[in-house]
Amino acid sequence: MRPFLLFKPGLFCTLLALPGCALFSDAPHYRGIAITAHDLNELTPGISSEADAQALLGPPTVQEEFNPNDWVYVSQITKMRIAATEGLSSQHVVVLHFDNAGILQKITQDTKKDAVLVAMDENQTPVPGGKAGFFQQLIGGVGSYNPLGSVAAGAGGAGAGAGGLGGGAGDIGGGSGGGGF
Repeated sequence: MRPFLLFKPGLFCTLLALPGCALFSDAPHYRGIAITAHDLNELTPGISSEADAQALLGPPTVQEEFNPNDWVYVSQITKMRIAATEGLSSQHVVVLHFDNAGILQKITQDTKKDAVLVAMDENQTPVPGGKAGFFQQLIGGVGSYNPLGSVAAGAGGAGAGAGGLGGGAGDIGGGSGGGGF
């Protein structure tokens, strides 16, 4: 009986540690159009057309804004990290460059190591009324409460007849419906 009592805490600690194992980790998420080397070998610069590329690879992820003859295919593999944020495991970018006649001129490829890191600007654009103080937040909604909501927006509102709250279109105490308060 004594060894079983020592076994319980060990079993409890083992079960407690199991969620951290790789067995229970999140599966990777595949995004975009994954283009293989075999797919790229099917396209021949100087011969293949936009129609050939679209039939083989599908529509591009994006066409470049300033040069619509450049088709960009992006594929990514992401995986959940600590604190439920997604991390980029790998990325593959293929750009097909076409001329104005729609004939493939060249193919370029980039990976995650070719990425350019861009620092985020920590400043914010000022917005009028964007900073509400404590008291503005506390009493800011006074007068905007409408318990009838969209029901009152129907035909005549609540008590629009004689002896009701008076008013039309959901206004309490206004209009010509009834006697008011």
